[in-house]
Amino acid sequence: MLRKVLILLCFMAPAAFLVPGPAQGQLPDFTDLVEKQGPAVVNISTTQGGARNPLAQQMPNVPEDDPFFEFFRRFAPNTPGQPREFQSQSLGSGFVVSADGYIMTNAHVVASADEITVRLTDKREFKARVIGSDRRTDVALIKIEATGLPVVKFGDPARLKVGEWVVAIGSPFGFENTVTKGIVSAKGRSLPQENFVPFIQTDVAVNPGNSGGPLFNMRGEVIGINSQIYSRTGGFMGLSFAIPIDVANDISQQLRTAGKVTRGRIGVVIQPVTKELADGFGLPKPQGALVNSVEKGGPAEKAGIEPGDVILRFDGKPIASNEDLPRIVGATRPGNKVTAQVWRNKASRDVQVVVTEMPDDTRAARVGRGQQKPPAAAPTVYGMSLTDLTDAQKKELKVEHGVMVGEVQGAGARAGVRKGDVILAVNNQDVKSVEAFNQMMGQFDKGRIVALLVRRSGNSIYLPFRLDAGGN
Repeated sequence: MLRKVLILLCFMAPAAFLVPGPAQGQLPDFTDLVEKQGPAVVNISTTQGGARNPLAQQMPNVPEDDPFFEFFRRFAPNTPGQPREFQSQSLGSGFVVSADGYIMTNAHVVASADEITVRLTDKREFKARVIGSDRRTDVALIKIEATGLPVVKFGDPARLKVGEWVVAIGSPFGFENTVTKGIVSAKGRSLPQENFVPFIQTDVAVNPGNSGGPLFNMRGEVIGINSQIYSRTGGFMGLSFAIPIDVANDISQQLRTAGKVTRGRIGVVIQPVTKELADGFGLPKPQGALVNSVEKGGPAEKAGIEPGDVILRFDGKPIASNEDLPRIVGATRPGNKVTAQVWRNKASRDVQVVVTEMPDDTRAARVGRGQQKPPAAAPTVYGMSLTDLTDAQKKELKVEHGVMVGEVQGAGARAGVRKGDVILAVNNQDVKSVEAFNQMMGQFDKGRIVALLVRRSGNSIYLPFRLDAGGN
């Protein structure tokens, strides 16, 4: 079965509609939109490389688009002669945001480019330079030396409604000024590895070559930058995603004035609040961001935020799900002191957090390796064989307490507990020993869901654990 993959596209988006919406039962006419807004949309081509490729030696005269080209490139023997010049080209789109030549596009369109060429609808071409690029939001700002250029108008994505008509103009597969239309399918979509963008989902046809182009509403305003599609095949399948223009504009302004993007951070690792975890924590409904670890000496720890807290609001903004928190914190200027509402021990409280600056490149946490093998299995409790941690294990795992999990089955396996996990807490009460764990679990009625804090591969995570009848 083919895996579904998110594919970054190079595509250009359309100009918007300038006349009132269609009458009841009539389809919209996009001709005015294309005529008036299309000239502000540009085609972007980039070239990477230019140096000689040491791997591409002389080979039989096989075109580069022939399936056998890759075979000969990789396996042909070294033959005398000059290696061929190596260059790669890509196509994308963008749109003019100021008459003096500033153009917004996707960061992945211009990434690693040695040369950028911008082509206008009147066929003029300009070399462009990168003002700044932000890979976290996939937004880039480039500049050409020109004046009197047509520019787009920005709309308000907050006013956008699901089901509303939208239009894109772009260069799919190199076909310049291609116009496609569709509707808004959803708002505020979160995509894997994309923590800082609440994407606009549409069914507008976009394909490779469209990336970086504008998405217009019916008033002729840009409300997004087309950025990604969801596909099994690599081609359009009815799911495309655009970066809201308010997010993109904030990024571009920072790139223009400072050359970089500044984001806030508070030093927590979070996870979703499932219905089971919400029941375990006494929350009325699944909401917020569950804190499973706090950076030592970080802003959250200084503010009094603890593992097991659920952050419900930040700087006055509700946290409906854990995906909201990185976006809201990231948009907060470093140095600001804000109020965070947290849920702890079945009650909410406010804490004051001083936001600090996120480093340019955050390194992924290392996965712990070489953990000491768990000791021999103890009697099975709730489907888990548990043993007390030795002092050596505590030092190696960098924990002060907990019990080691051996074999897992039954209720433990259903909860997602794994062999080698260390159970640190039950409903935020520290577990000091196997005996203490059994006593704590025995206080709850059968069928009750409790939250286990588990240490796994150097990271902490909460698991909803249902106490089955029979204790297994």
